[in-house]
Amino acid sequence: MSYVNVDSLVKKYDDKTVLEHISLSIDKGEFVTLLGQSGCGKSTLLRAIAGITNIDEGQIMVNNEDITHLPSRKRGVGMVFQSYALFPNMTVFQNIAYGLKMKKQRNIEPEVKKMIDMMDLGGLEKRYPHELSGGQQQRVAFARSLIIQPSVLLLDEPFSALDAKIRKSLQEEVKKIQRELDITTIFVTHDQKEAMILSDTIYVMNKGAIEQVGTPETIYTQPKNKFVAGFIGAYNIFTKTEWETCTGVPVMTDSKDIAIRPESIIMHTGGSSFEKDSDHYLVKGKIQRKTINGSMISYKVSLNNKNIVVDEVNRNHFSYQEGDHVKLSISKEACIPL
Repeated sequence: MSYVNVDSLVKKYDDKTVLEHISLSIDKGEFVTLLGQSGCGKSTLLRAIAGITNIDEGQIMVNNEDITHLPSRKRGVGMVFQSYALFPNMTVFQNIAYGLKMKKQRNIEPEVKKMIDMMDLGGLEKRYPHELSGGQQQRVAFARSLIIQPSVLLLDEPFSALDAKIRKSLQEEVKKIQRELDITTIFVTHDQKEAMILSDTIYVMNKGAIEQVGTPETIYTQPKNKFVAGFIGAYNIFTKTEWETCTGVPVMTDSKDIAIRPESIIMHTGGSSFEKDSDHYLVKGKIQRKTINGSMISYKVSLNNKNIVVDEVNRNHFSYQEGDHVKLSISKEACIPL
């Protein structure tokens, strides 16, 4: 049996169902992400596991113990919020020590100091939350949750209020510490890249239901349906009619749609002698927009009345410009039926 088992959870607000028979199965030490758009139910699910939100149906088990109806303080879970939720009248040391004091644990100073060192908060022990940066406050929030050695760590979009550089640094630190402490972690985010970086397993959610479960690689390369393809990897999605109009080739599957990742399309100039073969489709297009995004260049290309995105690694060459006519080579392997 898995370490965390959520079985057929249902949550309703009046006549609106927010969670519709949601089930999760999580191993000890696994880092699981609930990924989805705002309002899909992911934070409600996390709060149900924490005991902050009551459920209407279903069961929550942690380490073979039924915690479904236990009060939050008795569930043995730690939770980190987007808003940090630190006690403003307590110092860094006091905030981190709070959970141990509530457990009436003695000789807590060595453990607090150890956690301060682990979260790189040395020298800030006597400061109050308003004297800290956003990244430092979030480190304190993590330390406060980790020090009680929770059976499950719940993270509700804890990086979203931080700037990009601090967010990346803290992501790396949290992942490292999570691995070292072997803490089972459930993380909520709407950021696909963040989910890919941190997760062992991703649950893609939509309208209170699970659309797909898998490793980051599986979710990205083998989307189960149109929603996952459109949300997780910015796929180009063609209906059968659009595909046949653009390529002149009929769809050879029973699927309704075809998904193609932007980086799997190879672009050639309009005058290129490159021709299609039995393993590739070749279509003509015109570049409508060019966007440089760090190491990637993203092109918006029109194919008849269909606009698609083509991503290329930026190798400091700018051979394609807006208005250029190009040929796109699409391998048959890159065409994913949905």
